[in-house]
Amino acid sequence: MKKSLPLLIICLLLCRLGFAQQEIIDELNQKYKQYTAISDKIWQLAEPGYLEDKTSELLITELTNAGFQVKRGVGEMKTAFVATYGSGYPTIGILAEMDALPGLSQEAVPFRKAKYVNAYGHGCGHNLFGVGSVAAAIATKNWMEKAKIKGTIRLIGTPAEEGAGGGKTYLVKEGVFKDIDAVLHWHPGDNNNASPNSSLAYRVANFSFSGLAAHASASPEKGRSALDAVEAMNYMVNMMREHISPETRIHYVIKNGGLTSNIVPDYAMVEYTVRNPSAQGLEEVWKRVMKTAEAAALGTETKMTFEVLAGLYNLLPNDVLAKEMQKSLEKVGGVKYTPEETDFAEKIRLTVNSQSLAPLKEAQEVRPYTSGLSFPASTDVGDVSWVTPTAGLSTATWVTGIPAHSWQAVACNGMSIGHKGMINAAETIALTAQNLFKDTKLIEESKEELYKRRGSKIFEYKSLAGDRQPPLDYRK
Repeated sequence: MKKSLPLLIICLLLCRLGFAQQEIIDELNQKYKQYTAISDKIWQLAEPGYLEDKTSELLITELTNAGFQVKRGVGEMKTAFVATYGSGYPTIGILAEMDALPGLSQEAVPFRKAKYVNAYGHGCGHNLFGVGSVAAAIATKNWMEKAKIKGTIRLIGTPAEEGAGGGKTYLVKEGVFKDIDAVLHWHPGDNNNASPNSSLAYRVANFSFSGLAAHASASPEKGRSALDAVEAMNYMVNMMREHISPETRIHYVIKNGGLTSNIVPDYAMVEYTVRNPSAQGLEEVWKRVMKTAEAAALGTETKMTFEVLAGLYNLLPNDVLAKEMQKSLEKVGGVKYTPEETDFAEKIRLTVNSQSLAPLKEAQEVRPYTSGLSFPASTDVGDVSWVTPTAGLSTATWVTGIPAHSWQAVACNGMSIGHKGMINAAETIALTAQNLFKDTKLIEESKEELYKRRGSKIFEYKSLAGDRQPPLDYRK
Protein backbone atom coordinates (compact mmCIF):
# COMPACT_ATOMS: atom_id res chain seq x y z
CA MET A 1 0.00 0.00 0.00
CA LYS A 2 2.91 2.37 0.83
CA LYS A 3 4.37 1.92 -2.67
CA SER A 4 1.04 2.93 -4.20
CA LEU A 5 0.72 6.10 -2.12
CA PRO A 6 3.01 8.35 -4.24
CA LEU A 7 1.17 7.25 -7.39
CA LEU A 8 -2.15 8.03 -5.74
CA ILE A 9 -0.93 11.51 -4.76
CA ILE A 10 0.24 12.17 -8.32
CA CYS A 11 -3.12 11.06 -9.70
CA LEU A 12 -4.95 13.31 -7.25
CA LEU A 13 -2.76 16.28 -8.20
CA LEU A 14 -3.31 15.67 -11.90
CA CYS A 15 -7.04 15.37 -11.39
CA ARG A 16 -7.04 18.60 -9.38
CA LEU A 17 -5.07 20.39 -12.11
CA GLY A 18 -7.50 19.13 -14.74
CA PHE A 19 -10.41 20.31 -12.60
CA ALA A 20 -8.76 23.73 -12.16
CA GLN A 21 -8.29 24.04 -15.91
CA GLN A 22 -11.93 23.23 -16.49
CA GLU A 23 -12.86 25.90 -13.95
CA ILE A 24 -10.95 28.48 -16.03
CA ILE A 25 -12.65 27.34 -19.23
CA ASP A 26 -16.06 27.42 -17.54
CA GLU A 27 -15.49 30.94 -16.19
CA LEU A 28 -14.55 32.29 -19.61
CA ASN A 29 -17.51 30.60 -21.28
CA GLN A 30 -19.84 32.05 -18.62
CA LYS A 31 -18.47 35.54 -19.37
CA TYR A 32 -18.72 35.09 -23.14
CA LYS A 33 -21.43 37.74 -23.59
CA GLN A 34 -19.67 40.18 -21.27
CA TYR A 35 -16.38 40.01 -23.16
CA THR A 36 -17.91 39.96 -26.63
CA ALA A 37 -19.91 43.07 -25.76
CA ILE A 38 -16.67 44.90 -24.87
CA SER A 39 -14.94 43.70 -28.05
CA ASP A 40 -17.92 44.93 -30.10
CA LYS A 41 -17.69 48.37 -28.46
CA ILE A 42 -14.00 48.55 -29.38
CA TRP A 43 -14.82 47.29 -32.90
CA GLN A 44 -17.29 50.17 -33.24
CA LEU A 45 -14.80 52.71 -31.86
CA ALA A 46 -12.01 51.57 -34.21
CA GLU A 47 -9.46 53.99 -32.73
CA PRO A 48 -6.08 54.39 -34.44
CA GLY A 49 -2.63 54.02 -32.90
CA TYR A 50 -1.81 56.23 -29.88
CA LEU A 51 -5.38 57.57 -30.01
CA GLU A 52 -7.06 54.53 -28.40
CA ASP A 53 -8.35 56.61 -25.48
CA LYS A 54 -11.83 55.06 -25.10
CA THR A 55 -10.54 51.60 -25.95
CA SER A 56 -7.82 51.80 -23.31
CA GLU A 57 -10.31 53.05 -20.74
CA LEU A 58 -12.67 50.14 -21.41
CA LEU A 59 -9.88 47.61 -20.84
CA ILE A 60 -8.58 49.42 -17.74
CA THR A 61 -12.07 49.55 -16.22
CA GLU A 62 -12.52 45.81 -16.67
CA LEU A 63 -9.14 45.08 -15.06
CA THR A 64 -9.66 47.52 -12.20
CA ASN A 65 -13.05 46.02 -11.41
CA ALA A 66 -11.40 42.59 -11.31
CA GLY A 67 -8.87 43.70 -8.69
CA PHE A 68 -5.81 44.66 -10.74
CA GLN A 69 -3.61 47.62 -9.88
CA VAL A 70 -3.23 49.76 -13.02
CA LYS A 71 -0.44 52.16 -14.00
CA ARG A 72 -1.44 54.46 -16.86
CA GLY A 73 0.53 56.41 -19.44
CA VAL A 74 3.52 54.09 -19.45
CA GLY A 75 6.47 54.92 -21.71
CA GLU A 76 5.18 58.45 -22.37
CA MET A 77 2.19 56.96 -24.24
CA LYS A 78 -1.14 58.00 -22.73
CA THR A 79 -3.00 54.87 -23.90
CA ALA A 80 -0.33 52.40 -22.73
CA PHE A 81 -0.87 50.79 -19.33
CA VAL A 82 0.30 47.99 -17.07
CA ALA A 83 -2.18 46.10 -14.87
CA THR A 84 -0.78 43.92 -12.07
CA TYR A 85 -2.12 41.35 -9.64
CA GLY A 86 -0.12 39.45 -7.05
CA SER A 87 3.55 39.69 -6.10
CA GLY A 88 6.79 37.78 -6.31
CA TYR A 89 8.14 35.09 -8.62
CA PRO A 90 7.19 34.14 -11.25
CA THR A 91 5.84 37.13 -13.15
CA ILE A 92 3.86 36.19 -16.25
CA GLY A 93 3.08 38.95 -18.75
CA ILE A 94 0.23 39.00 -21.25
CA LEU A 95 0.18 41.43 -24.19
CA ALA A 96 -2.96 43.30 -25.27
CA GLU A 97 -3.09 45.24 -28.55
CA MET A 98 -5.93 47.63 -29.39
CA ASP A 99 -5.37 49.87 -32.45
CA ALA A 100 -7.31 49.88 -35.74
CA LEU A 101 -6.28 50.39 -39.39
CA PRO A 102 -7.11 53.27 -41.76
CA GLY A 103 -9.57 52.95 -44.63
CA LEU A 104 -11.13 49.66 -43.53
CA SER A 105 -14.50 50.72 -42.19
CA GLN A 106 -16.92 47.83 -42.68
CA GLU A 107 -20.17 46.44 -41.33
CA ALA A 108 -20.33 42.88 -40.02
CA VAL A 109 -21.83 41.50 -43.24
CA PRO A 110 -20.36 39.13 -45.88
CA PHE A 111 -20.22 41.78 -48.62
CA ARG A 112 -18.46 45.14 -48.96
CA LYS A 113 -20.47 47.73 -47.05
CA ALA A 114 -18.51 50.48 -45.34
CA LYS A 115 -19.93 51.93 -42.13
CA TYR A 116 -18.20 55.25 -42.73
CA VAL A 117 -16.29 56.53 -45.76
CA ASN A 118 -12.50 56.22 -45.45
CA ALA A 119 -12.78 55.51 -41.72
CA TYR A 120 -10.76 53.14 -39.55
CA GLY A 121 -11.62 49.49 -39.05
CA HIS A 122 -10.27 46.55 -37.04
CA GLY A 123 -8.70 44.74 -39.99
CA CYS A 124 -6.19 42.97 -37.76
CA GLY A 125 -8.66 42.08 -35.02
CA HIS A 126 -7.14 44.09 -32.20
CA ASN A 127 -10.62 44.61 -30.77
CA LEU A 128 -10.52 40.86 -30.10
CA PHE A 129 -6.81 40.78 -29.20
CA GLY A 130 -7.06 43.29 -26.36
CA VAL A 131 -10.24 41.92 -24.84
CA GLY A 132 -9.16 38.27 -25.18
CA SER A 133 -5.91 39.01 -23.37
CA VAL A 134 -7.72 40.90 -20.60
CA ALA A 135 -10.13 37.99 -20.21
CA ALA A 136 -7.20 35.56 -19.93
CA ALA A 137 -5.48 37.73 -17.31
CA ILE A 138 -8.63 38.02 -15.20
CA ALA A 139 -9.35 34.27 -15.38
CA THR A 140 -5.76 33.53 -14.34
CA LYS A 141 -5.97 36.03 -11.48
CA ASN A 142 -9.20 34.49 -10.20
CA TRP A 143 -7.63 31.02 -10.21
CA MET A 144 -4.51 32.31 -8.42
CA GLU A 145 -6.62 33.98 -5.76
CA LYS A 146 -8.79 30.92 -5.19
CA ALA A 147 -5.89 28.45 -5.19
CA LYS A 148 -3.61 30.80 -3.19
CA ILE A 149 -0.92 30.71 -5.87
CA LYS A 150 2.15 32.86 -5.34
CA GLY A 151 3.40 34.98 -8.20
CA THR A 152 2.40 37.91 -10.39
CA ILE A 153 0.17 38.22 -13.42
CA ARG A 154 0.70 41.36 -15.50
CA LEU A 155 -1.40 42.60 -18.42
CA ILE A 156 0.41 45.09 -20.65
CA GLY A 157 -1.81 47.35 -22.76
CA THR A 158 0.25 48.04 -25.88
CA PRO A 159 -0.87 50.80 -28.28
CA ALA A 160 0.01 51.45 -31.91
CA GLU A 161 1.26 48.11 -33.18
CA GLU A 162 0.28 48.89 -36.76
CA GLY A 163 2.36 50.79 -39.30
CA ALA A 164 5.16 52.93 -37.90
CA GLY A 165 3.68 52.94 -34.39
CA GLY A 166 5.95 50.37 -32.72
CA GLY A 167 4.36 50.88 -29.32
CA LYS A 168 6.04 47.90 -27.66
CA THR A 169 9.52 49.15 -28.55
CA TYR A 170 9.01 52.14 -26.26
CA LEU A 171 7.72 49.88 -23.49
CA VAL A 172 10.85 47.74 -23.81
CA LYS A 173 13.02 50.89 -23.65
CA GLU A 174 11.06 51.94 -20.55
CA GLY A 175 12.02 48.65 -18.86
CA VAL A 176 8.47 47.32 -18.58
CA PHE A 177 9.61 43.75 -19.35
CA LYS A 178 12.85 43.65 -17.34
CA ASP A 179 11.26 41.80 -14.39
CA ILE A 180 8.81 39.67 -16.39
CA ASP A 181 9.80 36.01 -16.53
CA ALA A 182 7.70 34.97 -19.55
CA VAL A 183 5.34 36.70 -21.96
CA LEU A 184 2.25 35.22 -23.63
CA HIS A 185 0.28 36.74 -26.48
CA TRP A 186 -2.00 35.85 -29.37
CA HIS A 187 -3.24 37.23 -32.65
CA PRO A 188 -6.43 36.82 -34.67
CA GLY A 189 -6.06 34.71 -37.82
CA ASP A 190 -7.78 32.19 -40.07
CA ASN A 191 -6.38 29.07 -38.35
CA ASN A 192 -5.56 27.67 -34.91
CA ASN A 193 -1.83 27.43 -34.45
CA ALA A 194 0.68 27.72 -31.58
CA SER A 195 3.84 26.78 -33.49
CA PRO A 196 6.73 29.19 -32.85
CA ASN A 197 7.57 31.63 -35.63
CA SER A 198 10.43 33.91 -36.45
CA SER A 199 9.71 37.16 -38.30
CA LEU A 200 11.56 39.87 -40.20
CA ALA A 201 13.49 42.69 -38.55
CA TYR A 202 12.22 45.98 -39.90
CA ARG A 203 13.04 49.65 -40.30
CA VAL A 204 10.98 52.37 -41.97
CA ALA A 205 12.13 55.90 -42.74
CA ASN A 206 11.24 58.98 -44.76
CA PHE A 207 13.92 60.28 -47.14
CA SER A 208 13.42 63.95 -47.98
CA PHE A 209 15.21 65.77 -50.80
CA SER A 210 15.42 69.56 -51.16
CA GLY A 211 16.31 71.21 -54.48
CA LEU A 212 15.60 74.46 -56.33
CA ALA A 213 12.27 75.40 -57.88
CA ALA A 214 12.18 76.90 -61.36
CA HIS A 215 9.90 77.26 -64.37
CA ALA A 216 10.02 73.83 -65.94
CA SER A 217 9.94 75.22 -69.49
CA ALA A 218 11.31 78.78 -69.41
CA SER A 219 14.29 78.18 -67.08
CA PRO A 220 14.73 74.48 -66.27
CA GLU A 221 18.51 74.94 -66.03
CA LYS A 222 18.01 77.00 -62.88
CA GLY A 223 16.15 74.21 -61.14
CA ARG A 224 17.42 71.20 -59.21
CA SER A 225 14.69 68.58 -59.05
CA ALA A 226 14.04 66.88 -55.72
CA LEU A 227 11.82 64.44 -57.61
CA ASP A 228 14.79 63.48 -59.78
CA ALA A 229 16.64 62.62 -56.59
CA VAL A 230 13.79 60.40 -55.38
CA GLU A 231 13.62 58.63 -58.74
CA ALA A 232 17.40 58.19 -58.80
CA MET A 233 17.32 56.62 -55.35
CA ASN A 234 14.47 54.32 -56.33
CA TYR A 235 16.28 53.26 -59.48
CA MET A 236 19.46 52.38 -57.60
CA VAL A 237 17.56 50.45 -54.94
CA ASN A 238 15.71 48.48 -57.60
CA MET A 239 19.04 47.59 -59.25
CA MET A 240 20.35 46.53 -55.82
CA ARG A 241 17.60 43.93 -55.42
CA GLU A 242 19.56 41.50 -57.60
CA HIS A 243 22.46 41.64 -55.17
CA ILE A 244 20.81 41.12 -51.78
CA SER A 245 19.59 37.98 -50.03
CA PRO A 246 16.25 36.67 -51.35
CA GLU A 247 14.72 36.88 -47.85
CA THR A 248 15.24 40.65 -47.76
CA ARG A 249 12.23 42.84 -48.51
CA ILE A 250 12.35 46.49 -49.59
CA HIS A 251 9.21 48.55 -50.26
CA TYR A 252 8.78 52.22 -51.00
CA VAL A 253 6.13 54.81 -51.77
CA ILE A 254 6.57 58.38 -53.01
CA LYS A 255 4.72 60.51 -50.47
CA ASN A 256 5.47 63.86 -52.10
CA GLY A 257 6.57 64.28 -55.70
CA GLY A 258 5.94 67.97 -56.24
CA LEU A 259 2.91 70.17 -56.76
CA THR A 260 2.51 70.59 -60.52
CA SER A 261 4.37 69.44 -63.62
CA ASN A 262 5.36 72.92 -64.83
CA ILE A 263 7.42 73.66 -61.69
CA VAL A 264 10.71 71.89 -61.04
CA PRO A 265 9.97 70.25 -57.66
CA ASP A 266 12.08 71.76 -54.90
CA TYR A 267 10.88 69.16 -52.38
CA ALA A 268 10.11 65.44 -52.62
CA MET A 269 9.82 62.61 -50.13
CA VAL A 270 9.91 58.83 -50.37
CA GLU A 271 9.14 56.38 -47.57
CA TYR A 272 11.19 53.18 -47.43
CA THR A 273 10.64 49.97 -45.48
CA VAL A 274 13.50 47.46 -45.27
CA ARG A 275 13.11 43.98 -43.79
CA ASN A 276 15.56 41.14 -43.13
CA PRO A 277 15.45 37.90 -41.09
CA SER A 278 17.95 39.34 -38.57
CA ALA A 279 18.71 42.72 -37.04
CA GLN A 280 22.32 42.38 -38.16
CA GLY A 281 21.28 41.62 -41.74
CA LEU A 282 18.91 44.58 -41.64
CA GLU A 283 21.73 46.92 -40.64
CA GLU A 284 23.90 45.69 -43.53
CA VAL A 285 21.17 46.28 -46.12
CA TRP A 286 20.23 49.59 -44.52
CA LYS A 287 23.77 50.94 -45.00
CA ARG A 288 23.47 50.20 -48.71
CA VAL A 289 20.09 51.91 -48.96
CA MET A 290 21.57 54.94 -47.23
CA LYS A 291 24.33 55.07 -49.84
CA THR A 292 21.76 55.20 -52.65
CA ALA A 293 20.07 58.18 -50.95
CA GLU A 294 23.38 59.97 -50.54
CA ALA A 295 24.37 59.22 -54.14
CA ALA A 296 21.00 60.42 -55.43
CA ALA A 297 21.45 63.76 -53.68
CA LEU A 298 25.01 64.10 -54.95
CA GLY A 299 24.06 63.31 -58.53
CA THR A 300 21.11 65.74 -58.63
CA GLU A 301 22.74 68.53 -56.59
CA THR A 302 20.03 68.35 -53.94
CA LYS A 303 20.17 67.95 -50.18
CA MET A 304 18.97 64.79 -48.42
CA THR A 305 17.69 64.30 -44.90
CA PHE A 306 16.04 61.23 -43.41
CA GLU A 307 13.87 60.38 -40.43
CA VAL A 308 13.59 56.86 -39.02
CA LEU A 309 9.94 56.26 -38.17
CA ALA A 310 10.15 52.79 -36.63
CA GLY A 311 12.46 49.84 -36.17
CA LEU A 312 11.59 46.33 -35.00
CA TYR A 313 13.58 43.23 -34.08
CA ASN A 314 12.86 39.82 -35.54
CA LEU A 315 10.91 37.41 -33.36
CA LEU A 316 12.95 34.92 -31.33
CA PRO A 317 10.96 31.66 -31.12
CA ASN A 318 10.79 29.79 -27.83
CA ASP A 319 9.98 26.10 -28.15
CA VAL A 320 9.67 25.53 -24.40
CA LEU A 321 6.83 28.01 -24.04
CA ALA A 322 5.32 27.26 -27.45
CA LYS A 323 4.96 23.56 -26.67
CA GLU A 324 3.07 24.38 -23.49
CA MET A 325 0.82 26.72 -25.43
CA GLN A 326 0.23 24.02 -28.05
CA LYS A 327 -0.91 21.59 -25.33
CA SER A 328 -3.37 24.18 -24.04
CA LEU A 329 -4.66 24.99 -27.53
CA GLU A 330 -5.23 21.31 -28.26
CA LYS A 331 -7.25 21.05 -25.04
CA VAL A 332 -9.37 24.06 -26.04
CA GLY A 333 -9.77 23.06 -29.71
CA GLY A 334 -10.89 25.05 -32.75
CA VAL A 335 -13.90 27.17 -33.72
CA LYS A 336 -17.13 25.33 -34.48
CA TYR A 337 -19.63 27.06 -36.77
CA THR A 338 -23.40 27.17 -36.45
CA PRO A 339 -25.43 26.82 -39.69
CA GLU A 340 -25.79 30.63 -39.79
CA GLU A 341 -22.03 31.10 -39.38
CA THR A 342 -21.36 28.54 -42.10
CA ASP A 343 -23.64 30.49 -44.45
CA PHE A 344 -21.77 33.71 -43.60
CA ALA A 345 -18.43 31.98 -44.15
CA GLU A 346 -19.37 30.55 -47.53
CA LYS A 347 -20.64 33.92 -48.77
CA ILE A 348 -17.65 35.96 -47.63
CA ARG A 349 -15.18 33.48 -49.13
CA LEU A 350 -16.67 34.24 -52.54
CA THR A 351 -15.28 37.78 -52.22
CA VAL A 352 -11.66 36.64 -51.78
CA ASN A 353 -9.39 36.66 -54.81
CA SER A 354 -8.04 33.12 -54.53
CA GLN A 355 -8.49 29.92 -56.52
CA SER A 356 -7.38 27.48 -53.81
CA LEU A 357 -8.84 28.19 -50.39
CA ALA A 358 -8.37 25.69 -47.60
CA PRO A 359 -11.57 23.90 -46.54
CA LEU A 360 -13.78 25.59 -43.95
CA LYS A 361 -13.32 22.68 -41.56
CA GLU A 362 -9.79 23.93 -40.81
CA ALA A 363 -11.34 26.44 -38.44
CA GLN A 364 -12.38 23.52 -36.23
CA GLU A 365 -8.93 21.94 -36.24
CA VAL A 366 -5.66 22.71 -34.47
CA ARG A 367 -2.65 22.65 -36.74
CA PRO A 368 0.14 20.28 -35.67
CA TYR A 369 3.14 21.71 -33.87
CA THR A 370 6.00 22.66 -36.19
CA SER A 371 9.33 24.29 -35.35
CA GLY A 372 11.38 26.49 -37.66
CA LEU A 373 8.53 28.47 -39.20
CA SER A 374 9.12 31.98 -40.51
CA PHE A 375 6.46 34.68 -40.71
CA PRO A 376 7.34 36.95 -43.68
CA ALA A 377 6.26 40.16 -41.96
CA SER A 378 7.22 42.19 -38.89
CA THR A 379 5.85 42.83 -35.41
CA ASP A 380 6.90 44.82 -32.35
CA VAL A 381 6.46 41.62 -30.32
CA GLY A 382 9.90 40.84 -31.76
CA ASP A 383 11.50 43.43 -29.48
CA VAL A 384 9.79 41.86 -26.45
CA SER A 385 11.04 38.39 -27.45
CA TRP A 386 14.67 39.57 -27.24
CA VAL A 387 14.39 40.60 -23.59
CA THR A 388 12.14 37.89 -22.13
CA PRO A 389 10.93 34.43 -23.26
CA THR A 390 7.86 34.92 -25.44
CA ALA A 391 5.26 32.68 -27.05
CA GLY A 392 2.09 33.34 -29.01
CA LEU A 393 -0.72 31.68 -30.92
CA SER A 394 -3.38 32.46 -33.49
CA THR A 395 -7.00 31.35 -33.46
CA ALA A 396 -9.53 31.22 -36.28
CA THR A 397 -11.29 34.52 -35.68
CA TRP A 398 -11.54 34.95 -39.47
CA VAL A 399 -13.08 32.56 -41.96
CA THR A 400 -10.49 30.26 -43.49
CA GLY A 401 -8.80 31.99 -46.41
CA ILE A 402 -9.59 35.56 -45.31
CA PRO A 403 -6.47 37.76 -45.33
CA ALA A 404 -5.48 40.16 -42.58
CA HIS A 405 -5.88 43.91 -43.16
CA SER A 406 -8.97 43.41 -45.29
CA TRP A 407 -12.60 44.48 -45.04
CA GLN A 408 -13.47 40.78 -44.84
CA ALA A 409 -11.38 40.46 -41.67
CA VAL A 410 -13.13 43.51 -40.20
CA ALA A 411 -16.51 41.87 -40.86
CA CYS A 412 -15.47 38.63 -39.15
CA ASN A 413 -14.01 40.50 -36.19
CA GLY A 414 -17.35 42.16 -35.52
CA MET A 415 -19.48 39.00 -35.36
CA SER A 416 -19.76 35.63 -33.65
CA ILE A 417 -16.99 33.85 -35.60
CA GLY A 418 -14.50 36.40 -34.28
CA HIS A 419 -15.98 36.21 -30.79
CA LYS A 420 -15.53 32.43 -30.61
CA GLY A 421 -11.91 32.64 -31.69
CA MET A 422 -11.29 35.33 -29.07
CA ILE A 423 -12.62 33.20 -26.22
CA ASN A 424 -10.59 30.22 -27.44
CA ALA A 425 -7.46 32.38 -27.33
CA ALA A 426 -8.30 33.60 -23.82
CA GLU A 427 -8.74 30.03 -22.63
CA THR A 428 -5.48 28.92 -24.22
CA ILE A 429 -3.44 31.76 -22.70
CA ALA A 430 -5.01 31.29 -19.25
CA LEU A 431 -4.32 27.54 -19.26
CA THR A 432 -0.75 28.13 -20.40
CA ALA A 433 -0.18 30.72 -17.68
CA GLN A 434 -1.59 28.28 -15.13
CA ASN A 435 0.84 25.57 -16.24
CA LEU A 436 3.77 27.98 -15.90
CA PHE A 437 2.74 29.01 -12.38
CA LYS A 438 2.42 25.33 -11.44
CA ASP A 439 5.76 24.31 -12.98
CA THR A 440 8.30 27.14 -12.80
CA LYS A 441 10.99 24.83 -14.13
CA LEU A 442 9.47 25.51 -17.56
CA ILE A 443 10.19 29.21 -17.11
CA GLU A 444 13.84 28.58 -16.28
CA GLU A 445 14.15 26.28 -19.31
CA SER A 446 12.59 28.95 -21.51
CA LYS A 447 15.15 31.47 -20.27
CA GLU A 448 18.01 29.13 -21.12
CA GLU A 449 16.57 28.75 -24.62
CA LEU A 450 16.37 32.54 -24.95
CA TYR A 451 20.03 32.95 -23.95
CA LYS A 452 21.04 30.30 -26.47
CA ARG A 453 19.07 31.85 -29.35
CA ARG A 454 20.28 35.31 -28.43
CA GLY A 455 23.85 34.10 -28.14
CA SER A 456 24.35 35.58 -24.68
CA LYS A 457 22.80 35.71 -21.22
CA ILE A 458 23.53 39.44 -21.08
CA PHE A 459 21.72 41.59 -23.63
CA GLU A 460 21.67 45.36 -23.87
CA TYR A 461 18.56 46.40 -25.74
CA LYS A 462 19.03 49.13 -28.33
CA SER A 463 15.99 50.11 -30.34
CA LEU A 464 16.30 49.80 -34.11
CA ALA A 465 14.42 53.11 -34.25
CA GLY A 466 17.30 54.80 -32.44
CA ASP A 467 16.52 57.54 -29.93
CA ARG A 468 13.16 58.36 -31.48
CA GLN A 469 10.32 59.15 -29.05
CA PRO A 470 6.86 57.62 -29.56
CA PRO A 471 5.36 59.14 -32.75
CA LEU A 472 2.12 60.07 -31.02
CA ASP A 473 0.81 61.96 -34.04
CA TYR A 474 1.58 59.39 -36.74
CA ARG A 475 -2.12 58.64 -37.29
CA LYS A 476 -3.37 62.23 -37.10
